[in-house]
Amino acid sequence: MDFIPYATQSINEDDLAAVREALTSGWLTQGPAVPRFEQAFAQRHCVAHAVAVSNATAGLHIACLALGAGPGKTVWTSPNTFVASANSALYCGADVDFVDIDPVTRNMSVAGLAVRLEQAERDGRLPAIVIPVHFGGLPCDLVPMRALADRYGFKVLEDASHSVGALYNGQPIGSAYADASVFSFHPVKIVTTGEGGMVTTQDAALARSLQLLRSHGITREVCEMDHPETGAWHYEQHSLGFNYRMTDIQAALGHSQLQRIDSFQAARERLAERYDQLLAKLPLRRPARVPGPGSTARSSWHLYVVELLPGLGVADRATVFTRMREAGIGVNVHYEPIPLQPYYRGLGFQPGQFPAAEAYAVQALSIPLYPSLTDVQQDRVVAALTAALQA
Repeated sequence: MDFIPYATQSINEDDLAAVREALTSGWLTQGPAVPRFEQAFAQRHCVAHAVAVSNATAGLHIACLALGAGPGKTVWTSPNTFVASANSALYCGADVDFVDIDPVTRNMSVAGLAVRLEQAERDGRLPAIVIPVHFGGLPCDLVPMRALADRYGFKVLEDASHSVGALYNGQPIGSAYADASVFSFHPVKIVTTGEGGMVTTQDAALARSLQLLRSHGITREVCEMDHPETGAWHYEQHSLGFNYRMTDIQAALGHSQLQRIDSFQAARERLAERYDQLLAKLPLRRPARVPGPGSTARSSWHLYVVELLPGLGVADRATVFTRMREAGIGVNVHYEPIPLQPYYRGLGFQPGQFPAAEAYAVQALSIPLYPSLTDVQQDRVVAALTAALQA
């Protein structure tokens, strides 16, 4: 019996041809493929600037730096995300804290954020940056978040790692509301470059800071130099940057993948709608489809996460997980709350601080969803889940 993973990449002959062309072009890195990919990504997402990086964690790190994170500053994010969303603030020497999730959308609670901000203003401890995470590909409710940012003076850095192709109120994620947005191209994501990421922004100065930070803080632009008269070979390091560059090989694959984003999206949406129908009578909570009242969204459907509804005759999540794996279904859990990780407990976080995220996490189960998943395979997932749920 074939194993069905929870997610996998979709590679075709066009992708292979694009990578072969990059390999024989004479430019394996720092060539023309990266800016071409950046331009195509920016155009697709209706944004002025896109800066390619080696992975989304690198993007979050330098975006935090460029937006002012550092010692004495605090960054807030969601407890329901991968650890990189919080780690990026710590890399900068900033403190990190969390805002609990909305139990329906599983995204950062806007109401909870508003309450926390009121208290933080009274205490003189407002965050410098807030990192909302578009969990599973469903956009956060960004209009009220932007209003809070304008009122309290913090920057909004979207962790859009799940959200290539997602829309909020008719606009692509990464084009409006946030000061910067970070996307991931890991193999399980919507579009892949193997490893890789992209930071988008409408701010030209911020984009230039990101470009410098991803490449050791070095400039070769004469207009930016302190000593431009030295010679044509001259370069200058103006900040302590990093080697977070994307290669031309990766960019060639990403550019090719980007051409199929509409078909990827359509396939994921069809499969998600089919899951909604097939799972309707099971003791499960299915993913939400709108971020909040009065808002519209098109999820990228990076993940399809169900929550088990405990009750008489329903197996516990650990049993269901084990049964599904034994049946050859690669279920997963996204995510265990960051504040409960041993490292973060060492920073002072304790169980019970973020009850909605903790309640969600003990019942969550990600089931397979990717464009090449067939109806026959999806039926097998549903049949296995139906059987696994029985106590």
